[in-house]
Amino acid sequence: MSSPKENPVILAEQVQTTLAILEPLTRKVFLSLTAPSPLDNRADVDQVRQMLERSCDFVKVPLALMRKIPGICREAHWQVTAILAESNNGWDLIDIEPGDTTQKQFGLAIDIGTTTVVVYLVDLCNGKVLSHAADYNDQIILGEDILNRIRHAAEPGGLARLQNAVVETLNRLINRLCPLPRDAEKITAAAIGANTTMIHLLLGLDPASICRAPYTPIVNNPGLIPAGEIGLDIHPLAPVYCLPSIGSYLGGDVIGGILVSGMHKQPDVSLFVDIGTNGEIVMGNEEWLVACAGAAGPALEGGVTSFGMRAEPGAVDHVSIDPKTGQVHYTTVADMPARGICGSGLVDTLAELFLDGIIDRNAHFQKGREEYVVVPAQETASGEDIVVTQIDINNFMATKGAVNAATDLLMENVGCAWQEMKHFYAAGAFGQYLPIESAITIGLYPDLPRSAIVRLGNSSGEAARQVLLSRPKRLEAEAIAAKVTYFELNANNAFMEKFSGSKFLPHTDLARYPSVKRR
Repeated sequence: MSSPKENPVILAEQVQTTLAILEPLTRKVFLSLTAPSPLDNRADVDQVRQMLERSCDFVKVPLALMRKIPGICREAHWQVTAILAESNNGWDLIDIEPGDTTQKQFGLAIDIGTTTVVVYLVDLCNGKVLSHAADYNDQIILGEDILNRIRHAAEPGGLARLQNAVVETLNRLINRLCPLPRDAEKITAAAIGANTTMIHLLLGLDPASICRAPYTPIVNNPGLIPAGEIGLDIHPLAPVYCLPSIGSYLGGDVIGGILVSGMHKQPDVSLFVDIGTNGEIVMGNEEWLVACAGAAGPALEGGVTSFGMRAEPGAVDHVSIDPKTGQVHYTTVADMPARGICGSGLVDTLAELFLDGIIDRNAHFQKGREEYVVVPAQETASGEDIVVTQIDINNFMATKGAVNAATDLLMENVGCAWQEMKHFYAAGAFGQYLPIESAITIGLYPDLPRSAIVRLGNSSGEAARQVLLSRPKRLEAEAIAAKVTYFELNANNAFMEKFSGSKFLPHTDLARYPSVKRR
């Protein structure tokens, strides 16, 4: 895993799908109008609307544009380009430009993560990503995880601070992509993939009900919202589309992952997992989809481990132990002196400790050992040993156990055996960078043929690109949201029972991990 400032999280290009037909949220139409004369005395605005409605449904012209249209038409000698935005009742005229600018259409595909925000600048004419920028979500200083942010939102002025933080993050990234304000105003549409809480905070909606029984958000599908109402520094009337959520802990980022994976159109049963600050799991095929979600990621993000850190320069990201000599071999992000250990390094370390018999199936150290030195003091940036302790392992096993328990609960509820799973989709930053063999060894991933394990990369960002560019994809995303059956884990006794018995390496049922059993 890498720092967003070093390598902008997962590039959408890695999972980019070519769309056969582009129907973006906004379109441009060149108009060759007729100058008023005794033979054609139509009003300026009426002529523009009538020309547009030859190819579009009902077109609404706002009052502010009515004031601009006469001057622009005359300056441009009646050769103008209209910018239309999709609305619930047809199309809204959001701007008019002199000359033919139909080949200059831009939009944003946005992934708002709890930790990281990624913005992609997309050419609406061909669907390609022109550039991208990423950074940490400024909300982090107000709360590391979702629950802390929901608590902060309940404080006086807290909701406004959280909204301002994420909007400032987005505007900073937009400014990197478009240094000149006049360039940013040419961005006429945006689509966003994010979890339910992130969407609530972006829109300034109180998220309190998300973490209280019966765990119902204020809105799952906000529809189209003008960018100016949110405070985004793009065209103020640019429509912003948020991928729909289906529950408090299952947001549009997961719907986007299903969309990009295509699992909802396959006859075989697939499993989709996105382990971030939250863990989301979806199982199903073309006939049915079931899902659940819950807190999962802090152990992987370094928040609850002694030397844990995000995947920034100096983070140990890969580890192997020579079975004959016990020598530790490791790499760090950017080849800098070791400062700590990130998620991929922790997964590697646990897998190696397990295979070498240093920890047992209960994930407990053997022979009275209480910790393991990954990097000796003389090789670290701080001059102290970087270690993994029993407490660190216990914290990680809670994350792994939650994933196992949730998967088992879904399989049990739909009567699906693990042998029926044909595809496994790993989404998000962790899915992109976690070492597959190590993740299987400790039971974080299922023991399937390796060709069945697909790294989706930033599926939330790619889904945002697809719905930005395609009305059928927007409808498909909403159909997926309507199709998913969501299991709430917060008050599920069966989940808690499975969770308490799931903290084994690689799994309580070793038969489910034949390749690990052989090793």
